[in-house]
Amino acid sequence: MTPSQRYYHITTFGCQMNRADSERMAGILEDMGFIWSDNPNDADLILYNTCTIRDSAEQKVYSYLGRQAKRKHQNPDLILVVAGCVAQQEGQKILRRVPELDLIMGPQHANRLGDLLQQVSDGSQIIATEPIHIVEDITKPRRESTITAWVNIIYGCNERCTYCVVPNVRGTEQSRTSEEILKEMKILGKRGYKEVTLLGQNIDAYGRDLPGVLKTGRRRHTLTDLLYTVHDVSGVERIRFATSHPRYFTERLIVACKELSKVCEHFHIPFQSGDNEILKAMKRGYTQEKYRRIIAKIRDYMPDASISADAIVGFPGETEQQFKNTLKLVSDIGFDQLNTAAYSPRPGTPAALWVNQLSEDIKNDRLQRLNYLVEQKAAERSQRYLGRIEKILVEEKNPKDKSQVMGRTQGNRLTFFKGDINQLKGQIVDVKITEVRAFSLTGNLAYK
Repeated sequence: MTPSQRYYHITTFGCQMNRADSERMAGILEDMGFIWSDNPNDADLILYNTCTIRDSAEQKVYSYLGRQAKRKHQNPDLILVVAGCVAQQEGQKILRRVPELDLIMGPQHANRLGDLLQQVSDGSQIIATEPIHIVEDITKPRRESTITAWVNIIYGCNERCTYCVVPNVRGTEQSRTSEEILKEMKILGKRGYKEVTLLGQNIDAYGRDLPGVLKTGRRRHTLTDLLYTVHDVSGVERIRFATSHPRYFTERLIVACKELSKVCEHFHIPFQSGDNEILKAMKRGYTQEKYRRIIAKIRDYMPDASISADAIVGFPGETEQQFKNTLKLVSDIGFDQLNTAAYSPRPGTPAALWVNQLSEDIKNDRLQRLNYLVEQKAAERSQRYLGRIEKILVEEKNPKDKSQVMGRTQGNRLTFFKGDINQLKGQIVDVKITEVRAFSLTGNLAYK
């Protein structure tokens, strides 16, 4: 299959992992000769990289697919692909709703896109959802940014949280070797990428499926060891990682983050609920007391560190008092950012079958109350930046004010200031903060 002047469009739903997968699949398509199109209606191949964490995202995919299925009736050569977590979860069921699809592929098959499309061009309708060992990242991704990049270090998840569909759709944990990760990061450094985010669904589990144990009994390959391995890559100035799990988060990791100057002082550690009974029902494997100790330990070592997290309200059986325990944890800790969601029953998860589901009205009310508190506390946390000089990695123009550029602090606070993007893009510059908001900052270039 060697298309000439054929265009593709990818729409990505969901998490950072999906965005990284989409970049790799775009790289494969461009190797095959496809050209990116901003407009899906001009594309010869349309790929939806899907998310099943929330029902709303899943339904949006079907809405988009319906429109493109109509196009295919006018243009039978149009290639329609559904990738990602909905593809893995639904498989054959998607074909019953959208028989016009050419390829349905789970996230483990992202690096096989070229081979699968060859089978499509040979006349087959393909469903690729069987578990496989993930092929190494041998493709050159079409990265959205020229400044920041994702690097997958572990795929899948072995946890069995009762609300979460991820282990069912992304498979068991598979770690990449530190040698391959280091090789990819060196390439990024040579190409001018200043910031790399190491990605994993449960990043603290990195390496536990790789062979090797030290005489002390400690695993040879851990996230902490990997940070030391990749820290000195030339050209890369900042390193981030996500997403952490409180059950496996260690003091040794905190020490490494303090010692390694390129590792940003930003920790994303979901807590999901501030109530121990709900955490037990979720099968999270820790208590709210343990979570508080982790945050306290981080702030002992790095008082200025930014803390972000995820939280779910309206989990089956959650009482008003249990919800208030979540509010108390949020109030006590004071997060820099918190991703919040009302519980959404997902197919194939234990909690979806429980009889003690809460009404949508209760869930929405709690979500609004939590979001109000989150914004209050984030605004309080932002006050510490006022008048300070922060190092900002300049990424893009401010789309709402072309005279401004935007970038992020080490703690991941979005920051705007006046400047010429042509001169500043990719630079780390000193900015004096003059205005603070809950989730962003404004400042001026601080000239030395």
